[in-house]
Amino acid sequence: MNEAPQTMHDAARDAGQAASALRDWLSRVDRVFVLTGAGISTDSGIPDYRNADGAWKRSPPVTWQAFTGDPATYRRYWARSFVGWPIFSAAEPNRSHRALAALERSGRLAALVTQNVDGLHQRAGSREVIDLHGRLDGVVCLGCGDRLPRASLQPRLLASNPDWRPRTAGAAPDGDADIDAEAVARFVPPHCAHCGGLLKPDVVFFGENVPRARYAQAVDALHASDGVLAVGTSLMVYSGFRFVRMAHERGIHVALLNRGRTRADDLGGLKLDADCGAVLDALAS
Repeated sequence: MNEAPQTMHDAARDAGQAASALRDWLSRVDRVFVLTGAGISTDSGIPDYRNADGAWKRSPPVTWQAFTGDPATYRRYWARSFVGWPIFSAAEPNRSHRALAALERSGRLAALVTQNVDGLHQRAGSREVIDLHGRLDGVVCLGCGDRLPRASLQPRLLASNPDWRPRTAGAAPDGDADIDAEAVARFVPPHCAHCGGLLKPDVVFFGENVPRARYAQAVDALHASDGVLAVGTSLMVYSGFRFVRMAHERGIHVALLNRGRTRADDLGGLKLDADCGAVLDALAS
């Protein structure tokens, strides 16, 4: 049965108190479907997209239509990725990732569905991970379908742009970087070594759909659970929000752990407005 929404704003500032509330919630749940978002990786140095009100902190991510249809957008994406990849790939799992890996080892996890593309859950030891939006460490050719590791593309980008240097550079979400427009205009983007086609990171862009088989896998896991815990996500993107809405409609217990508002605040049985790292670390210990 769905519970009346409960909000813990002031109390949740105390991670121990919030962890206690979450522990009580978990005691009523046998199999947990965990959904994570960008907020769980900020402690690893990967910036997130939205503020505490759920609004964009910056320009929205590139769309599929612009990436494939506009050569300038394609060039801009790969110029920014060339700068951002070394920072992104050096990120290490944090206490949130480790706490959820421990939850899986306890046998309580139905699945861990992440909207992130950083692979940090797997590196922390989680095994039952569904990468809803794909992984940034892979690249696929849109022409012939050839695949290659993102790390192997970096030397090629360097060889094509040996003297290229942006005047300014700052880390942005998901391997992106903020660089000056003049540098972007001089960048030579990559193409497939086999067919000359466009190369795309193996992630779901805005304007694309989550692959059907991946979505079906997540739905099956949801149906096998009796609790949904959404962590570090505002749920403003429908591809993640729909699982919480589906859980609510099926009478599955819902808990939300996030700094600031979420799209599902009216659906959650428990809402913890708190730092997910501090709470999950306290829960694990």
